Amino acid sequence: MKVYFCDPHSPWQRGTNENTNRLLRQYLPKKMDLSRYTQSELDKIALRLNQRPRKTLEFQTPASKLQASVASTC
Repeated sequence: MKVYFCDPHSPWQRGTNENTNRLLRQYLPKKMDLSRYTQSELDKIALRLNQRPRKTLEFQTPASKLQASVASTC
């Protein structure tokens, strides 16, 4: 598998990552102490984000895209 690394201090090279960070900030503000959250609460946030349609996935959800990818390898 080919692996690509972005240049340091170049957020425009990490579009999906930066978008995901923005979505996470809706639930977890910067500098928030994550120890204030239970694992269950963090799992709920992850579930919400994974069930949210994304433009980069042609408005499919990350969960459905992953499921389709796993199903096609079986």
